Formats: sequence, C-alpha cells, structure tokens
Amino acid sequence: MTVPLARTFASMAFLHNRVSRRELKERMRADKTPRTTVSFYRYTPIDMPAALRDRWYATLTAIGVMGRIYVAGEGVNAQVSVPDMHLSAFRAFLDAEPGFRDLRLNTAVDDDGRSFFVLAIKVRDRIVADGIADPAFDMSRTGETVDAAAFNRLTEDPDTLVVDMRNHYEFEVGRFPNAIQIPSETFREQLPMAVDMLAGRKDRNIIMYCTGGIRCEKASAWMLHNGFSNVRHLEGGIIHYVRQARELGLENRFVGKNFVFDERLGERITDDVIAHCHTCGQPCDTHVNCANPACHLLFIQCADCARTQEGCCSRDCREVQAVPPGERTSVPRHRRRLNIHNQRQDRPLTDGDIG
Repeated sequence: MTVPLARTFASMAFLHNRVSRRELKERMRADKTPRTTVSFYRYTPIDMPAALRDRWYATLTAIGVMGRIYVAGEGVNAQVSVPDMHLSAFRAFLDAEPGFRDLRLNTAVDDDGRSFFVLAIKVRDRIVADGIADPAFDMSRTGETVDAAAFNRLTEDPDTLVVDMRNHYEFEVGRFPNAIQIPSETFREQLPMAVDMLAGRKDRNIIMYCTGGIRCEKASAWMLHNGFSNVRHLEGGIIHYVRQARELGLENRFVGKNFVFDERLGERITDDVIAHCHTCGQPCDTHVNCANPACHLLFIQCADCARTQEGCCSRDCREVQAVPPGERTSVPRHRRRLNIHNQRQDRPLTDGDIG
C-alpha cells in the first residue's frame, strides 16, 4: 500500500498524540470497527531507527493501526491492533520494508478487538531490555526453534528442561506443566539468574519459552554464549504454539491464561484457574490495576474483593481514594516497597492488612 506523499509529510509533523488517554479509551470502546490483535518481532540490523519510526508512524496511522512498537538498531518488537479491512494492506506494507518480508504475525488467541487505543512507536536501545553488556555476545547465534509438535514430543522426555522466560506475574496465571520459573519482574534480571540456576545442567536439553518468542529467542542465544550446548526456543512463543496446536489437532499443554501487555491483560487458553486473589486467596486469575492512580499496582483480585475494596489493593489505597484529589499528599506506604506487581502471600491477607 502506498500513502500519498503529501499525506505522509503531514502526518510526520506530529509524531505523538495530543488527545488525553481517557478520551482515546472512550473512542476505542465506542468504535465498532472489527479489529485483530497481532504481534511480531524481528532481530535485524536497522541503520536509522528514527527514520524507520517516522515512516512507520505515518503509514500505520493512515490505516488506523493502534498499538506499541519498539524500534532499535537490533530490530523491531510490535504488538498492534489492525482494522480487519486493512489487514492485507498492513501485511503488504511490512513485506515491502527491507528486512521485514514474510514476518510471522502472531494473531491473538482470545481477542475482543480492543487491545490498544493509541499508536506509539518508540526508539529504544534494545527492542527488549536485556542488560547485556558483553561485546562478544552474538545475537545471530540462537538456539534451534521448535514448533508445537516438536515441543510436545521433546517434553515427553523427563530429562528435557522447560524454562519460562516471562515475568513472575505472567507465570502465576498460566504456564506449561513442570516449567522452571525464573522468578523476577524483568527480563534483564532473568538472564543471569537463568545461567546461575541451570549452571549444573549445561548438557541437558533445554527449551525456553515466552509470550511471543522475542525473549526466549534472545535467552537461547545468551545461554549458548554462556556454555550451554542443547538450547532450543519455542517458535512464536505461547501465542503461536496454541494456534498451531488448535489448527493441527495437537494436544495443548499450556494451562491457564496467557498474560499479555495490552488492555486485555490476558488470553484465556484453558478453563483452569491456577492463580489466587491476592486479597482473599480464592481461585482467581484476573489482573487489575489498583484504582488509586498514585499506586496503579498490577495485582490479581476477584470480583467480590474488587467490590468490597473499591478496586484498591490495600486499606492505604482505599483511604487515599476517599480523599479529594487535590488533597492527596503522598504515595501509599506499600507502593514504596513494591514494584509493579504484588505476589500473593502464602496466606490470605488478614483484616489488619485490608481494613
């Protein structure tokens, strides 16, 4: 698809949105245009990331694409919502871009068409923050990819190690049976932790997986760089695995919900609920953000607790919410010691915790 030149330059004059998030969300919810959520990435050298950002922003805005795209010298990482009427044009645009022909597009498994409400394309140092500073690291030397059939076959061997390269809050709501958790909130922390945790098993068969493939592909290269010999990664991550399994009639071995980083906060893969409400401890896998804007903690809360706690994660936040906005003076105490997610405690919270 070709966008008229004058229209392109006009769009390039404003590479950010000037409408409030609330209004954009309201527009998205009111818009009945059928949409499909897709994700993709590719590790490929990009000489001028800013120029690519500008070009993509102009073209994708013109066809109504919303979402989040990171561009860096090492490639592109994207999660977007595309109007169904423009899916062919979207694919044609990517195919015409040098280095991006025949991309695998991961189509969402459980999609309401309302995953994003704005388009943001940002230039970053890396398309996934990894903390790698070793100049000898070679991203072109990655582990072998495995598809759904190969994954099922290889994991029948009890000596195969399956390693989850997602954050702990993703692992909490869904995972493959017997997967090894690398307990962290960031991929940057996970890479050295994975090397340390598996240090005595460098010759074992290892399969790494993540949501869409981008993290486990880099992790496989990092493990090979650190002396592991039999490392593989799941092609297209959980999203592609589930779609392949369904299309080919294979057993789906992923259990629970696949956490995603958009307005949906998850894709239901199986009916199993393997997580628990962080407030009361009852089975629940619904992620929400604390209703207190100064907190905005991502946590798991059931409908009953959401009602009694007024959408808040703690008594502190509920008390803050009761104060008029102009009179709020501080961030709740717990927010200063927690990062983006509250892991469930070994016990349900007591009345003293939640008030």
